[in-house]
Amino acid sequence: MAQKRMFSLGVIDTDRFLDMPASAQALYFHLGMHGDDDGFVSAPKKIARAAGCNDDDLRLLITKDFVIPFESGVIVITDWHINNTLKNDRYHETVYLKERSQLAVDDSGRYVVGTGLEPTWNQSGTNLEPEHN
Repeated sequence: MAQKRMFSLGVIDTDRFLDMPASAQALYFHLGMHGDDDGFVSAPKKIARAAGCNDDDLRLLITKDFVIPFESGVIVITDWHINNTLKNDRYHETVYLKERSQLAVDDSGRYVVGTGLEPTWNQSGTNLEPEHN
């Protein structure tokens, strides 16, 4: 895990972020500092307690879509790829491969739950479907 982290003004200088209480904002920064190189945080409740925040602050970050929780207790910071970039020689893959497999990165660089791809219907075979007038 890197010792330095960054935060994008495109994420934290928004009304959606600034409308949260200072304790929730502080928790976001603390979680960002503890994230691994893919943005996963293994003990968000412990970090919240250490930062003087409470479970309501964590729930607010989840509700406002700043973090995505998993059943395992791990969270991922939604805007991780917007906030942070690492050189390939410094990157260490997350150990939370199961959780990461449930995510995709959208066009703006945010984590989203699911594949992020819309299913497409592909015609198979040579039979054409009739057109409806």
